[in-house]
Amino acid sequence: MRKRSVILYLVILLLVVLSGCSGKKGAETPMEEASAKPSAAPTVTAAPSPDVTPSPVPSVTPSPVPTVSASSDPVQNQLEQMSMNEKIGQMVLAGIEGTANSEEAKNLIETYHIGGIILYKDNIAGTKQLVSLLNSLKATNANNQVPLWLSVDEEGGKVSRLPNELSKFPSNKIIGEANNEKFSFAVGSTIGTQLKSYGFNVDFAPVMDVNSNPNNPVIGDRSFGADADVVSRLGIQTMKGLESQHILPVIKHFPGHGDTSMDSHIGLPVIQHDIDRLRKLELVPFVKAIKSGADAVMIAHILLPKLDVDNPASFSKTIITKLLRQELGFQGLVISDDMTMGAITENYKLGEAAVKAVLAGTDVVLVAHDYDKEVGVVNALRQAVKDKRIPVETIDNSVARILKLKLKYAISDKQGKEPDIAKLNSEVNKLVKTYLP
Repeated sequence: MRKRSVILYLVILLLVVLSGCSGKKGAETPMEEASAKPSAAPTVTAAPSPDVTPSPVPSVTPSPVPTVSASSDPVQNQLEQMSMNEKIGQMVLAGIEGTANSEEAKNLIETYHIGGIILYKDNIAGTKQLVSLLNSLKATNANNQVPLWLSVDEEGGKVSRLPNELSKFPSNKIIGEANNEKFSFAVGSTIGTQLKSYGFNVDFAPVMDVNSNPNNPVIGDRSFGADADVVSRLGIQTMKGLESQHILPVIKHFPGHGDTSMDSHIGLPVIQHDIDRLRKLELVPFVKAIKSGADAVMIAHILLPKLDVDNPASFSKTIITKLLRQELGFQGLVISDDMTMGAITENYKLGEAAVKAVLAGTDVVLVAHDYDKEVGVVNALRQAVKDKRIPVETIDNSVARILKLKLKYAISDKQGKEPDIAKLNSEVNKLVKTYLP
């Protein structure tokens, strides 16, 4: 309103000047029309008298442009406060050695600012030890701006990392045979409760692979079955159950590891399916999970020559950016499978593979073993940014996704307490008895 009033005033004043004020002394400028709120009118120079040489068009003191507080976008605000090394650190999730916090683990957190830690069975000796370890890692991270992802593979069945004193759920194959969505949600929710009670906030589960190859050496009973619809429905419910406990589920292994005859922990599996076949089977659970709000996807170490003859899915721009991001519309977090698996280390240089993964669209590079390799990946990413191979915009986009999810899932470095094991076990046993009589 103020701007419109000033413009109106200038137009009137200009007309008066050009017309020579009609030769009438005492002509007045209608200031009462210049603003609806006289007290807030901008300062202007006085209009010239008719018998005086006209002054230049009066200057107007512009109103200050309203500014938006940086705090109105907490993700952007936090991103702007981070150094490039801190940003790159957020894009690496690393494993550690032993059952206690170590100098190497502390160095990964304090010096390299890594965004998260993954624990395996070798890191977990019991309830008291696990809570102590996670609390110690959180305390080490206290001086960093962003809290840690604390992650684990807890699928149920044979892939379970939590302490042995906990009752465990049967394999996804058995849950798939029960084919009950309420049960699947309850499994996800209960596993989420277990993880949260220890201090974890990320679960690399559920497995969304369709087990179409009975000789598959790595998926097998980790899958809900050979039927894409069953895998979709039950996997999505498990995902939602985890989400209900503020545990980030990471669906895996995109674009589908179910029809491989080699274990990617050992070598690089090759799948000869074309995109039409993938759309009919392997991609179905992922497409439905994405439509159901999946926040994070893990990329498999598999080579699909009919999609990308040169690069495994792990660092294929065709698969990650064109297929997952653009065709399927996934806007969440893309996480690599462990880059120290044989599929990568036996065929590629690790640092270069990590750079290619980021360039292909990966947000978080998982390096689960070997401190030197983890540091090497961080340094390779730093160097690629310095060399302008990886654009700063690429880093910022990935870190923004990370920060957004850490905010959404209320991730914090708050210290935890030991859980009530009896209560947790009671819930598992109750569900198994109810749904698997």
